[in-house]
Amino acid sequence: MKEWSEFSKISKARGVWLTDSDGNRMIDAVASMWCNVWGHSNPRLIKAITNQAKSFQHTSMFNLTNEPAEKMAKSLVQLSPGMYKVFFSDNGSSAMEVAIKLALQYWKNIGGGEKKTRIATIENGYHGDTFGAMSVGYVPEFFDKFKKQLFPTVRFPVPNRYRLPRSMSVTEYQNLCLEKIEERLAREDDIAAFVMESGAEVAGGVIIYPKGFQKRIGQLCKKYGVLFVLDEIATGFGRLGSMVQYKEQESIPDIVTYGKMLTGGYLTMAATLSNKRIYDSFLGTFNDRRHLFHGHTYTGNPLAAAAANESLRMYKENRLIRKIQKTSKVFERYYEEISQIDYVGDIRHKGMLMGIELVQDQKRKIPISPKESVNKIFFEQGRKNGVYLRTLGNIVMIVPPLAISEQELDSLIQRVIHTIKSAKEMVI
Repeated sequence: MKEWSEFSKISKARGVWLTDSDGNRMIDAVASMWCNVWGHSNPRLIKAITNQAKSFQHTSMFNLTNEPAEKMAKSLVQLSPGMYKVFFSDNGSSAMEVAIKLALQYWKNIGGGEKKTRIATIENGYHGDTFGAMSVGYVPEFFDKFKKQLFPTVRFPVPNRYRLPRSMSVTEYQNLCLEKIEERLAREDDIAAFVMESGAEVAGGVIIYPKGFQKRIGQLCKKYGVLFVLDEIATGFGRLGSMVQYKEQESIPDIVTYGKMLTGGYLTMAATLSNKRIYDSFLGTFNDRRHLFHGHTYTGNPLAAAAANESLRMYKENRLIRKIQKTSKVFERYYEEISQIDYVGDIRHKGMLMGIELVQDQKRKIPISPKESVNKIFFEQGRKNGVYLRTLGNIVMIVPPLAISEQELDSLIQRVIHTIKSAKEMVI
C-alpha cells in the first residue's frame, strides 16, 4: 500500500524476541503469523533440520516416500481420533483445497456426485487465500473484489456474544443459528460437506464458539448425511489450549486439516486427514479413475517433516499443552484493566489467543474507522513499545509463541495495553 514507504528488516530472532536491522527489539505478539511454537532459533529444531539436510533435502512423493514424512503421518493419525490417512501439502490454504476436493470427489466416487455438489459454511470463516479456500471462508473485507469468481456456498450465521440480535441471549441466538442449519440440511440433499474452523473463527474476528455449537453441527451433519470438515490450521496444536481442538469440542470430523504450528513454525508444511470411509472411496484400479488428481512439489518435504517430528517430541517432553493451560491464565489477570480502556468494546480469549475489539462508541458498538490503516498505526505504536502487533480491522490480536513464559506474556500484555492507550488519538 502507498502509505507503507518501507518495512523494518529483521536481522535476528531469539526466543520471543525479534531484532530489526536498527537494533530495535520487539516481542513477537503474532507468533510470526500464528505459527511459532517454541520461540525463534530453538537449537533442537535447528539441529533436526540440519541433520536431515545432511542426508537429503527434498524428494518427490510421486511414486516415492521418505521416512520423516511417514513418521509424521503415523504420529498425526495417532493423535487425531477417527482419522485414518494423511495427505501432506505445503500450507494451510492448500490443505483446505485438498479437503474440499476430497469431500466433493468422495460423493462422485460412491455414486452420489450428481446431487452432492454444494459446500455449507458459517459466516466470516477463514480458510486461506486461494480461490477454493476463499469460497468456503468468505471474509468480505478481504475477498469482496473476487466475489464473482468464487463458487457459491451456503452460509449460516455464527453466534457472536458481542453482536447479538436485539433482545436475544447467546443461547437463544445459538439455537436459532442451529435451527437454520438443520432446516436447510433437512429440506435439501445437495450439500456435500459442512466446512468450519474448529473451536473459533480466528481471522474472521476471533469469535469463540459457545459451548456445544460445534458439537451440534457435527451431529446434524451425521444425521443428514453431510461430511463434516474441520479446519484446525490456526486453532489446533495448542493455540486454543488443546492439542486437537475437535476432541475438546466433542465433534469428530470426517476430514481435518492442520498447518501453521505443525513444524513449530520453522518450515512450511500442512496436512489433510480423512477417516477410513473417505480414504477407501478413492481405492480402485487406475481405470476406475477414483484416485485424487492432486499434488504439490514440496509435499512431504523431509526437512519440514524432520522439524515437525522433533517439535512433536518436544510437545510431549515439555508437557506443552499443560503449560499453555497454565500460562494462558495470565491473560485473565488483565481482563479488567483492558476493559476499562474507554474505546475497548469487547475482549475475546481462549488459550493463547486474544482479540480486543476497538470501537468509537461503546454503547452503539460502532467500530473505529480512522483514515489511516489501523494495522499501520498499531504496528508503529507497538514497535515504539517493544512489541510486534498486527491488527485485523478494528481488532487487536495477541497470538504469542505457544511456549512463551508467564513473565514474558505478562510483559507482552502490558506493552499491548500501553500501545492501545497511546494509539487512541490516532484512531478515534
